[in-house]
Amino acid sequence: MTDIRELLLSRIRDVADYPEPGVMFKDITPLLADPSAFTALTDALAEIAERTGATKVVGLEARGFILGAPVAVRAGLGFIPVRKAGKLPGATLAQAYDLEYGSAEIEVHAEDLTAGDRVLIVDDVLATGGTAEASVQLIHRAGAEVAGVAVLMELGFLSGRARLEPALNGAPLEALLTV
Repeated sequence: MTDIRELLLSRIRDVADYPEPGVMFKDITPLLADPSAFTALTDALAEIAERTGATKVVGLEARGFILGAPVAVRAGLGFIPVRKAGKLPGATLAQAYDLEYGSAEIEVHAEDLTAGDRVLIVDDVLATGGTAEASVQLIHRAGAEVAGVAVLMELGFLSGRARLEPALNGAPLEALLTV
């Protein structure tokens, strides 16, 4: 696993003062552009999906779509997008959550998740944990079980794990990298 961590870290670019002064943005686009690194990432996340017994993969808008869809294909599972409110046609379930300043809402198609589903939530970064926690609540409201959460990178200094773990009820939270 050390080799994959080194490969992934070597393809993540730090961008100072983005999106605002004082923030060090972790840009994954160089990783996505490198087929070896992107394949290694997809394989690692698909292994988590298989190990957790997931039957579906949820990707959180927007970079979770980029990572989650190939993971679902690699693991032979269905892919479900969780979108910002107002982006999905038809009947949806919505979940509001608080941000540092204000609130937001995410949605999923009501019929895409059922009581028999075990769902792996995939995203690029775990920061404060608000979006991931809302997605856990949304999956539970749809009647499905959360098999776990898998992210490329956890920003440990933002304490998202502490916020998210109680909602997971023992389901694993796996980060390939912690910075």
